[in-house]
Amino acid sequence: MKGYINSFQSLGALDGPGIRFVVFMQGCNLRCGCCHNPDTWDYSGGKEFSASEIVGKAKRYKEYFGKDGGITVSGGEPLLQAEFVYELFQLCKAEGINTCLDTSGSIMDDSVRKLLTVTDRVLLDIKYTNENDYQKHVGCSYTSVLEFLDFLNKNQIPVTLRQVIIPTLNDNEENIALLKALKESNTCIDKTELLPFKKICQVKYDKLKIEFPFSAIPEPKADTMDKLNNLINI
Repeated sequence: MKGYINSFQSLGALDGPGIRFVVFMQGCNLRCGCCHNPDTWDYSGGKEFSASEIVGKAKRYKEYFGKDGGITVSGGEPLLQAEFVYELFQLCKAEGINTCLDTSGSIMDDSVRKLLTVTDRVLLDIKYTNENDYQKHVGCSYTSVLEFLDFLNKNQIPVTLRQVIIPTLNDNEENIALLKALKESNTCIDKTELLPFKKICQVKYDKLKIEFPFSAIPEPKADTMDKLNNLINI
């Protein structure tokens, strides 16, 4: 089996615990207004690799992983290629490499359930905490994401809950209170990360000659991020 891959990052420090070898899958079912990787949307932009080829690349950095690091599969949306990622993670487990899945949680089917049996940790991107914003700014239902989280919780798969903080949309106390309630009602969530919205991706949109939907939205201030982080960790 071959997977469509956008790119690799050899020593990622922000994509799960420890040092990670990061695989960015090609293809995405969503069109998030804050997307940093519009170049991953269409399959045609990727290159084909086998799972064994990728494991071979990851093994070169195994000495840097330590007890916490490993491989992270991100995107795009890796759940679109769940069967391939399952094969990749199976090979990683055989090599003693920790597996981490960075996903929107917008897809749930038998192939995804199978993939989660070989996933050590999920980085779950909860983009907003209401249906309207999901429909308007993401292109999927919030309900589908909650169903995905419910499956993770029932199977006690460790989850890092992540959210990009976007001024005027989710940089408010009500959103953080809902996010905190989500954290407290799902014991699989053992870590929460609030990430500041960035606009360094503008160059990618310009190169692709497509509009960046959130180009007029400012990046959050440091004191806002501090305030929201304090609220969710109280």
